[in-house]
Amino acid sequence: MRLNAFSVLLFAGTAFAALPASAAGELNLICSADVVICEQMKGDFEKSHDIKVNMVRLSSGETYAKIRAESRNPKTDLWWAGTGDPHLQAASENLTAEYKSPMLGDLQEWAQKQAESAGYKTVGVYAGALGWGINTDIFTSKGYKEPVCWADLLAPELKGEIQIANPNSSGTAYTALASLVQIMGEEPAFEYLTKLNANISQYTKSGSAPVKAAARGETGVGIVFLHDAVTQIVEGFPVKSIAPCEGTGYEIGSMSIVKGARNLENAKIWYDWALTPEVQSRMKDAKSFQLPSNKNAEVPKEALKFEDIKLIDYDFVAYGDPDRRRELLERWDREVGSAAN
Repeated sequence: MRLNAFSVLLFAGTAFAALPASAAGELNLICSADVVICEQMKGDFEKSHDIKVNMVRLSSGETYAKIRAESRNPKTDLWWAGTGDPHLQAASENLTAEYKSPMLGDLQEWAQKQAESAGYKTVGVYAGALGWGINTDIFTSKGYKEPVCWADLLAPELKGEIQIANPNSSGTAYTALASLVQIMGEEPAFEYLTKLNANISQYTKSGSAPVKAAARGETGVGIVFLHDAVTQIVEGFPVKSIAPCEGTGYEIGSMSIVKGARNLENAKIWYDWALTPEVQSRMKDAKSFQLPSNKNAEVPKEALKFEDIKLIDYDFVAYGDPDRRRELLERWDREVGSAAN
């Protein structure tokens, strides 16, 4: 019987030190969630496992690029969390390994479908819808009208008041890009993003950074996953979460074992452990309010339920396809990123 809990040694920088393949008690892991939940996960795992976890925190886009660049000599064993699209892209490029966890049958349907669509080279660990968080103090003091729909973010009064991450580095921002294309159609979506650029003060590296900036009063609006806005609300900041009226996309935060992992058995131990209800129920203790993938895990009372949000039928397979992803990112660079303030 495997024990529940884990610990991590955070390394500075983005590369792992080379570790011998024979180091049976080690695991090289990348965490693409918020650093607080990464640290909690590390603390829980190593308390009950005789496994030293060497972990770095990277965004989803950065992780995919790292795993792809190291494909001939993998230095990473396991990739935990981050949006599902780059996990699916890695799976389609055969960068990750097939693994059917004994926990699969206990997972929500959306998590199982994520695994099935990738040939079991990834699996869903949590889910969350896209939207934005606004600083209510700024909106009140400046007399702004709260944005209810995507179209409202184009209001001239919001010039310089919006932050969103760069979709090349952030899975959150790529989900936003892919969602808008699915909601509006590609041409109207890029017309919208070009207009929105006039209101963007900064394209951040991290997906959750925009709402943290809003919480600090540095910007009026952060386009993020709604659970990241909820975290700031729970922390006591003057933030309000809003799900757009036209509909919105969502993420399936995922987990993948890297093909050629040096510490494969240890990666499987983590993988099975991370899918247990006990571990997923603990995520709220790190103020991480996503919807857990295990059916028996406790859903945080603060979590925004999918049934309360107008969701689009997000096509994870199509927008996790390497060619489609590359096309959208290249177009974003040409038409939006190159014109960024």
